[in-house]
Amino acid sequence: MKNKLIYEFFSDDDFLRISNKIKETEKNTSGEIRISIKEKSSWLDRKKDIRALAEREFYKLNMHSTRDNTGILLFLLLAQRKFYILADKGINEKVDQSVWNNIRDEMQSEFKEGHFTKGILSGIENVGNVLSKHFPIKSDDTNELSNRIIVD
Repeated sequence: MKNKLIYEFFSDDDFLRISNKIKETEKNTSGEIRISIKEKSSWLDRKKDIRALAEREFYKLNMHSTRDNTGILLFLLLAQRKFYILADKGINEKVDQSVWNNIRDEMQSEFKEGHFTKGILSGIENVGNVLSKHFPIKSDDTNELSNRIIVD
């Protein structure tokens, strides 16, 4: 059965909570947050690093085409126990990579405790706090990207 591993980490209710957290968080920022969870990398991708895989997913999800280049992806690779936070160029012009690394480290400590949903929810909240400072919501803001979690 495809996506069997994912249910060792998350339930359907967890996905709903995460999606709702994205929706709630995006009410305070013009940034666009997406979550993509892959069970494992393909045989062809096994030698690629996590950043390269996150970049490919970022473009596949059209995250680079937001109005102000303010998309940010939280990309998880379950079988390899890896994840990456990838921000678009509009965000990277204002926010240093060390900020995302700190959020990554906080998420990692939750994951190590087995709190996967809690780790993602706190990651979304922390990312949202950073984005709302640098990219507050605009009067003409629209939700440019789906809040649905990508599971593969």
